[in-house]
Amino acid sequence: MASPNGLICFTNCLLPHEDGSLVEKDLWIDERRGVILDAQRTFFLRKERPAKIIDLGGNILSPGLMDIQINGAYGFDFSVFEGDEEAYRNGLKHVAEKIVETGVTSLVPTIITQEKSLYPTILNLLRPYHSEHSANLLGWHAEGPFIQLAKRGAHAPQFLQPATDGFESFESVYGPDNLAHKEDWLMACEGHGTEVGVRIITAAPEIDGVKAGVEEAVKRGVVFSIGHSIATTDIAAAAVLSGARLITHLFNAMPQLHHRDPSIIGLLGSSPHLSVPSSPSKTTFGPIPQLPTPPSLSKRLAALGTTGPKATSEAFDDLMTPPQTPILAAIDREITLKKGTTVPMQFERPFYELIVDGIHSHPNSVRLAYSAFPEGCILITDAMKILDPHLADGIHEWRDGKRFVKEGDKLYLEGTDTLAGSVVTLDKCVRNFSRFTGCSLGEAIKCATFNPAKCLGIENRKGTLRPGADADLVVLDRRGYPQSTWVKGKEVWARA
Repeated sequence: MASPNGLICFTNCLLPHEDGSLVEKDLWIDERRGVILDAQRTFFLRKERPAKIIDLGGNILSPGLMDIQINGAYGFDFSVFEGDEEAYRNGLKHVAEKIVETGVTSLVPTIITQEKSLYPTILNLLRPYHSEHSANLLGWHAEGPFIQLAKRGAHAPQFLQPATDGFESFESVYGPDNLAHKEDWLMACEGHGTEVGVRIITAAPEIDGVKAGVEEAVKRGVVFSIGHSIATTDIAAAAVLSGARLITHLFNAMPQLHHRDPSIIGLLGSSPHLSVPSSPSKTTFGPIPQLPTPPSLSKRLAALGTTGPKATSEAFDDLMTPPQTPILAAIDREITLKKGTTVPMQFERPFYELIVDGIHSHPNSVRLAYSAFPEGCILITDAMKILDPHLADGIHEWRDGKRFVKEGDKLYLEGTDTLAGSVVTLDKCVRNFSRFTGCSLGEAIKCATFNPAKCLGIENRKGTLRPGADADLVVLDRRGYPQSTWVKGKEVWARA
């Protein structure tokens, strides 16, 4: 039942703050505009109180959960397009309407490595979308094809490629319209019902041409994420200095931690003054060394056998990626403020994703990462199309004649030991995370709300309870189980 004056007050509840604390406080929203209100200012200006009061019985009223890496759900795979745009849009709508039962109010559909000609069409279809009863689809996350063969996981090896021409290679694959400057892209998205839109690219910075394309992609509003990579510490750090802002599913599809070269994982421990030159004279980057790139993928596959290297789990990859000697002796840590004046540059550690299903990463690894850099932690599902809390274990169809084997939260490609994404829900990741790390439920919620929103630069609208933000909310009981979900001030799901 709607509020006669459009104002709703949630009372007798705990609100997660952006510092991870839980505070007993009321929250006002305007259901007509779908936004969170400043209660005091609203009362002063409108001289009225909410006509509808909702007593939450001591439960938690959280910003809606955000999943920025999800490959599909409820039988629909974001990476599969069979030429029917209407069917694809209906699949997106189905996922957006069903996933609210897990507390998710915003997601970034993710596509894995594709045949090149499919990218422009699929990414165009993945522009922001929202309906009256659904979660928000915020844009797209392209995972591949500029990734490392040795860390490809479940990605099809025949579609991997270098970015020989830098950003032009990105445009050639993803389509120039999909990589337009952010303002132009958002204007083109207006007809899809929301002006909040994001684009994420996961690539390996050591792949030929990738680093050259990062800076231009970032200028155009793309969030660049390091993943499926064997980058050394220096190459990973150089990518961050070029604008990389995120690490894709930490620990998975990357070299494991080594004390001499901690590689991508080591970015979590980076000092703000990393590699400051010992002498006062300024030094600059030399050429970033590239790993040897064979002339063609077919020759790589031929050298390794017809099917390429054995595809083991991304989490427990046994392909040899030994520690490498650091290459860059020093990094230019100064920027010019004005002619003749410089100020020190701070190295900002990137955000990092964690799949907290207890399978992709050991609980101790999760705790280790969070202890190193709690402010950068983002929980994701990396879920596949069979994500469905009601789905039974067994063998399920995937794509290209391949099938999944589901065993609880474990998901394998049939006939292999390759972990193929997950089937864990984001609300369960939040509960697991609190258990694995010992952090409070409020701190765990922050990793699935405010942190991903901040990474994407939309924390003024999503993942927060700030006045003026979208009234995307989830009511959780004190154990972290969703009780109801609200999108733009409207209840879209409630537990029976």
